[in-house]
Amino acid sequence: MSLNNLALSLQDRFHQRGTLSDLDEAILLDRAALLLRPPGHSDRASSLSDLANGLRAKFRQRGALSDLDEAIELDRAALLLRPPGDRSASLNNLAVSLRDRFEQRGSSSDLDEAIELHRVALLLRLPGHSDRASSLNNLALSLQDRFHQRGTLSDVDEAIELHRAALLLRPPGHSDRASSLSNIALSLQDRFHQYGALSDLDEAVELNRAALLLCPPGHSNRSKYLNNLAISLRDRFEQRGSSSDLDEAIELHRAALILHPPGHYDRASSLSNLANGLQDRFRKRGILSDLDETIKLDRTALLLCPPGHSNRSMSLNNLAVSLRDRFEQRGFSSDIDEVIELHRAALILRPCGHSDRSLSLSNLAIGLHDRFEQRSSPSDLDDAIELHRAALLLRPPGHSYRSSSLDALSYSLRSRFKQRNVMSDLDESFMLYSELPHVSNAPSRSDLNAAKSWVSSAEQLNHGSALVAYQTALKFLDRHVALLSSSSRHFDIFKEATSSLATDAFSCCVRCGALTTAVELVEQGRAVFWTHLARFRTPLDELSLSGDTGAAFAEEFRRLSFLLRNTFDQSTEDQSPQIRQLTMQWDDVVSRIRSVLPDFSRFLLPPLFSDLQEAAEEGPVIIVNASQYSCDALIIFGTQDPVHIPLHITQSEVLELSSEFQSLAEEFGSSNHQDDLVSILRNLWDCIVDPVVQALRESKVEPGSRIWWCPTAEFTLLPLHAAGPYEKKRDNLSHIYISSYTPTLAILIRARRQGSVDATTQHFVAVGQANPVRGKKLRCVAPELAVVARRLSPLVSFTSLEDSDATVQGALNALRHNQWLHLACHGMPNRKQSFKSSFAMGDGDLMITDIIQSHWQNPEFAFLSACHTTVGDEMSPDESIHLAAAMQFSGFRSVIGSMWSVDDEVARQVVSAFYGNLVDSSGRLDCTRAAVALHKALKSLRKKKIPLEQQIVFIHIGV
Repeated sequence: MSLNNLALSLQDRFHQRGTLSDLDEAILLDRAALLLRPPGHSDRASSLSDLANGLRAKFRQRGALSDLDEAIELDRAALLLRPPGDRSASLNNLAVSLRDRFEQRGSSSDLDEAIELHRVALLLRLPGHSDRASSLNNLALSLQDRFHQRGTLSDVDEAIELHRAALLLRPPGHSDRASSLSNIALSLQDRFHQYGALSDLDEAVELNRAALLLCPPGHSNRSKYLNNLAISLRDRFEQRGSSSDLDEAIELHRAALILHPPGHYDRASSLSNLANGLQDRFRKRGILSDLDETIKLDRTALLLCPPGHSNRSMSLNNLAVSLRDRFEQRGFSSDIDEVIELHRAALILRPCGHSDRSLSLSNLAIGLHDRFEQRSSPSDLDDAIELHRAALLLRPPGHSYRSSSLDALSYSLRSRFKQRNVMSDLDESFMLYSELPHVSNAPSRSDLNAAKSWVSSAEQLNHGSALVAYQTALKFLDRHVALLSSSSRHFDIFKEATSSLATDAFSCCVRCGALTTAVELVEQGRAVFWTHLARFRTPLDELSLSGDTGAAFAEEFRRLSFLLRNTFDQSTEDQSPQIRQLTMQWDDVVSRIRSVLPDFSRFLLPPLFSDLQEAAEEGPVIIVNASQYSCDALIIFGTQDPVHIPLHITQSEVLELSSEFQSLAEEFGSSNHQDDLVSILRNLWDCIVDPVVQALRESKVEPGSRIWWCPTAEFTLLPLHAAGPYEKKRDNLSHIYISSYTPTLAILIRARRQGSVDATTQHFVAVGQANPVRGKKLRCVAPELAVVARRLSPLVSFTSLEDSDATVQGALNALRHNQWLHLACHGMPNRKQSFKSSFAMGDGDLMITDIIQSHWQNPEFAFLSACHTTVGDEMSPDESIHLAAAMQFSGFRSVIGSMWSVDDEVARQVVSAFYGNLVDSSGRLDCTRAAVALHKALKSLRKKKIPLEQQIVFIHIGV
């Protein structure tokens, strides 16, 4: 008894501190105790079990299978000695040991026996039994194992329910609560991979975080929970593409590997997991050192998984996948041959019914297709197609990888069509894609990527399904980004998802003669970030005025939008339980608004052309589109069909022109560049603007009328408003029409619908910062603000903030109480990270993120007398993430901004002339007069000796 008690205490200390010498001593003591309890002794069964427990723990630390085999024999012997009513502990122990051996050797008989033993043990541990939670947990784990081996979905569903039942029996403070949290997470991830429900994955991440918090450094299970959280984050990265999820996963895997030194039985798994994370990052960022480290880790892991090891098929697969990545980078034939052999070996270990069989089929098919493309062996391509067909059969509708399988099979069939010209292959290829529009679940990144492949293939082969492909891809895009939080940290995902989709869709529609559809699709796929953010700021006046039901809906929508937006702003996680719950409620109220109120059946849906046409009520809007397939202009009128103008310029030529202009703009102010600038403006006139002007004249748009430019892609960086022949006796655009800009039609419509607030007093604030915390001193800020004050003080409630008062918080506070703004300071654009573009204040930077998170009351007009306020992200110009757009999105109906550097003295002159023209006949400010007022102010500069670039630097955006 003394030997036994000391051994038990040492085992407890080992489980607390992980000191292996304690475990070794406990085993020696248990052996000694067993010798003193020969067959027939009343406590022999207990000694057999205690020694088995110690040997099982030793195996888990050192991986010696002889320890595990002995433990199983001891557990069997103990079970034989237990009376019928006292068997549950021995049943459980033997089942746990058999499950451990299954994980090492993959014997189905071990696993089946373990499950049956756990079921019998659970029957003996009725509700209220102290070990019931343990039995629920252990049975669930064994069912998960069987699901992994055979793919039986009922096993994973039952496992989740058993784990949830166990968690209820392990409340906060229970020593095994972390284990239950983690086990539910793992089973939810398994189900996610089968059903594709993102809610399962989001819950798994939250549960894994909760488990890790319960295991601080030094805890014996910390490595396991580090690994589990990392895996769930990687899964979510694969679905949503968030870099922060991936970087965090890699760091967690590195931390876990340190806790699994050579000889540790989990080292192979840790090596593989870290390799997988590095491989994901290589694919995202292209860092070759990540790929080299991945291959090295995968080879080391495979050596630790010899034939018969339960993880061998996964290690074979992982090494093959990383070698294929290297083959794509360097083209080594030896790599692709090894890839195929590794995948064949993995497939043999994943027979029919195995949950990963479809993955091995697909991966082997991809490897064969790669070798076909390198060596043109027809048999490789034929084999690849048959393997893809087999994989697709194992991925029915709703499976998270079905769209990937459809895409891969379609690609292989097109390859065979190109080689052999068999039309049935081409027909089948596009028939497979025709399933995509009917995806019923929330589209994943895989769905969106498959739709993009459809688009690309249809364009390449001039297939008639191209337009449907674009519509499908944009629908997926809309739903995909709706799953993301409206935060700047997700902008890289918006950029990756959108790319040139909308502008290419526009071109496709124009080529098909579907002009109104062109407008709808380009509107749907541009400025996606602003559009998504508008979900939480949609004007609800009409809804509020549509009766008691509408008013109640509007109030509920406002409340949920406010809660959801604030939760997004405060949360470091995009899908916390609180956010998931709020999102479900938000979706529900939107659905009820659409179904209950007939006039709101398209509430928050992408607008139809009949709605978008409202943008042209006060003058034509010209969409100027650059696509790899064509460049076009489309004039939208308020009451007639759009007019198409083909532009005789290619996208590459527009890009070259834009690059030339951006380089020139960086030199403005340092020397005389007028001749170069005039050359570019003439080019703009000849290739783009003059054909539009001719069409406007043919449509009876009178000279002096207002027009709105809505440029896309590379056109957004060009000064279309300043184009002209620049010759005597010939008019430039500014002599013919008054130009404004709008990022999208919807933003212009919203500004029009807002209308001016009929307040007795108009509140105007002028903010000037001549001595910013960074940047050179501005000499004309004080004189400029004096001009504004002199013009407006008699007419409005005027406030001025200068120098020490012009702080970040001071400016934000002033904007909460004023509808009119004049801002004179440094504009600080950031072309790489556009959300860091800012206005320089006395104590720091007033950033775009500060602006869009503010909630201002009925803002009307903003004059941004600062440099570069319309300069956005150079890699994603269609998202219009710049200072002027941020002001407009925040509610300012009319905004004046600058396209490049502004001369202080010129700004003062423009401001003086501008405000003199902004006042209407009644002596009040009218923001709808801003474009005309700017037009007149700039016209007055032409009579003075002011460089051309300063005459055209300011532009008007909005009403």
